[in-house]
Amino acid sequence: MTETLTPTPQGIARAAHLLQDGALVALPTETVYGLGADARNGEAVAGIYAAKGRPSFNPLIVHLPDVETAKRYVEWTEQADRLAQAFWPGALTLVLPLKPDSGLSSLVTAGLPSLAVRVPAHPVMRQVLQALDGPVAAPSANPSGKISATTAAHVMAGLAGKIAAVMDDGACAVGVESTIVGLTGPRPALLRAGGVPGEALEATLGRELDVVDGAEIIAPGQLASHYAPGAAVRLNVGQATEGEVLLGFGQMDCDLNLSSSGDLTEAAANLFDHLHRLDATGQPIAVATIPDHGLGRAINDRLTRAAAPR
Repeated sequence: MTETLTPTPQGIARAAHLLQDGALVALPTETVYGLGADARNGEAVAGIYAAKGRPSFNPLIVHLPDVETAKRYVEWTEQADRLAQAFWPGALTLVLPLKPDSGLSSLVTAGLPSLAVRVPAHPVMRQVLQALDGPVAAPSANPSGKISATTAAHVMAGLAGKIAAVMDDGACAVGVESTIVGLTGPRPALLRAGGVPGEALEATLGRELDVVDGAEIIAPGQLASHYAPGAAVRLNVGQATEGEVLLGFGQMDCDLNLSSSGDLTEAAANLFDHLHRLDATGQPIAVATIPDHGLGRAINDRLTRAAAPR
């Protein structure tokens, strides 16, 4: 059963406690309601995809209380500083290079070397972030492919029974998702239009933003290109051939196992870390059969992309 929380000190503390325990909590922001999980907890982040019924793993926005906290997780730049000074807290997300050893689940970044970060303006969301004292990954709190939720009632209509709680603080003020700017390339790029107009961003930066078609820089809300290991990937195998390393699932002999117990949530949480570790061997990767239901669909989607001819 999904709890409805109110924005009292007790409600804020309850939301933070649930997040610390790895549960999912829908939280109000100034843009839309977000489906929050502790971004350091891989199984909690996998739970976001399970609750939303998302068929593929795409990067998620990590919400943070302030600029100084953001600097713990990303390589900060002069352009990031100008935009943050002008538009944070607010409806702007910045995609920046991920710092090594960030401590975040690789499922948040979809295995990529960049991270989408935002400092929200909504006072209740900010209080939860401060109470948790940690990063919250939060895509929109609605079933995948459905209309974004701008009230707690919208959240409950789509996700009741699938998440631990929703914090009800009325309707969202902006009502559209955040604008996303990519700062990982040589020039700043508009990755998604949203709550902050592009013209205002360009005025702050003193230059035009590139517009990216989704193939070069990956961000939430874009068509994602895929993370692909350097060596060949072979799917749905029972055992590896000579020279291959085997990524297993369930009870089997293998080099690394996504989940020896056959738990799809654990498998999703381990997916990108295990692919990176096996890729580091320089050998072709064989992958055991993954059940194609629930989170298995998202795992198989990403594995199919990784195995595609290139």
